[in-house]
Amino acid sequence: MPFSQFGLYSSILRAVEAKGYGAPTPIQVQAIPAVLTGRDLIASAQTGTGKTAAFALPILNRLGPHRAGGPRVLVLEPTRELAAQVDEAFREFGQFTGLHITLLHGGVGYGKQRTALLKGTDIVISTVGRLLDFLDQRTLRLESLQVLVLDEVDRMLDMGFIDDVKRIVALCPPKRQTLFFSATVPPAIEEMARFALRDPARITIGRARTVAEAVTHALYPVSPELKFPLLLALLAKTEFKSVIVFTRTRHGADHLLGQLKEANHSATVLHGDRSQGQRKASLAGFKDGYYEVLVATDLAARGLDLEDVSHVINYDIPLSPDDYVHRVGRTGRSEAVGDAFTLFTPRESNAVKAIERFIRATIPQLKLAGFDYQAIPPATAPGESGPRGHPQPRIDDDDEGWIERRVGDTAHAKRKPDEPATPRAAERTGDVGRTTRKPDDRGPGRTAARPSAKAHPKRRPGEQAREGTKAHAGAKVQTKGESGAGHPKGKYGGHTKRRIKGRPGATNHMRRKYAGLAEVRKRR
Repeated sequence: MPFSQFGLYSSILRAVEAKGYGAPTPIQVQAIPAVLTGRDLIASAQTGTGKTAAFALPILNRLGPHRAGGPRVLVLEPTRELAAQVDEAFREFGQFTGLHITLLHGGVGYGKQRTALLKGTDIVISTVGRLLDFLDQRTLRLESLQVLVLDEVDRMLDMGFIDDVKRIVALCPPKRQTLFFSATVPPAIEEMARFALRDPARITIGRARTVAEAVTHALYPVSPELKFPLLLALLAKTEFKSVIVFTRTRHGADHLLGQLKEANHSATVLHGDRSQGQRKASLAGFKDGYYEVLVATDLAARGLDLEDVSHVINYDIPLSPDDYVHRVGRTGRSEAVGDAFTLFTPRESNAVKAIERFIRATIPQLKLAGFDYQAIPPATAPGESGPRGHPQPRIDDDDEGWIERRVGDTAHAKRKPDEPATPRAAERTGDVGRTTRKPDDRGPGRTAARPSAKAHPKRRPGEQAREGTKAHAGAKVQTKGESGAGHPKGKYGGHTKRRIKGRPGATNHMRRKYAGLAEVRKRR
């Protein structure tokens, strides 16, 4: 079935041909006629099946030529990358229509986006946060809205945008067309659909919670210490065009990027801590083939249309089985073939079983031929990150055979079973005279352990202060030879703070200064 049978305008068909589209996908065959009728719609399909064109083409056909005023179409996206991708698709499909399209997202200034809104636009593609900013500033109004599209709704719910989305829906005119597009439809989306849609049509393509049949799955069990060597071995023995390696955290992505670069792989990284310019440069370099490996968090797992991704490698098990479906969906797109490898440790076996239950399939477990699974992991220098990015302890043995583990500058010595842990514990047990440190490692003039507080009676009223404290005229000053004199921290081992009366409004430092001057004048 060609696109011409949908009754689209010739200007849109020209753009479809220029983009190289042949026959429509199943989601496009069912969604385009439904959207053209103006009915509300909930569409669910596997990732990579062409959902963007399924709502972009009929929307452009319904709008007709450009019209001054507020936006007539609003497309909400959960992330900047998805918003930019949908904006690019609308511009390509509508290049011969003369419609004005505006992209709104965070990470950049407001100036150019505000100017585009004030000039007048037909279609607004925006992230949730930046749209609310312009609505609060009253730079954008939604009175003229005809079509509202919520794309990747499940991702919006996962990111906690449910209340913000409901607020935006409440600001839209009641007489409108609302479209929900998502890879999965959890119960939360059904609840929201009752609030935002009126008698919607429903389209489901493919079995729920599954991935494309063109993707080959494989599990590789490995110990945590050998995970990165196994990744290098997989990259060396696999013929790939481009690879996405998914990690669980941003820090883990940065650390893995550094390791891959040390191994002479052209790689880049994509996660939420990167600036908008860095994220655009990483995606552009990966799409153009400048980088062969993209290390990413789940930010890149939802909706990004990255063509020619031959392999997806889950370096870390995803937090939820649903994220596994979205990660694997980055390959095998548009009926192409792809491979998905997952590295997992013995402690992650339950997570693997949860993924298999979710997709209702058994994933084969493989071992890479020629890889030494009994190899000694590479040594990690003290203080450097280990296999999972945590500092490794340094172990030292002293003369008595005790073991002391140091992480950074903190030392925790292993004590004997019958020895109190601290001098205070020794005091409670009655063993006051016992110490836990060697007497010669604290320098001359210092004891091996702090004596019990019982040996220091409280200062009696009227007792003189320690020597070295500047006092105002008339105050008693401790002289040399008295108890506690000469010790830098005084009698009780701690600095004593005294507020000295001086010039009103002065700090303690200035009060002490003026008190000293008054004492000098008095002596004169």
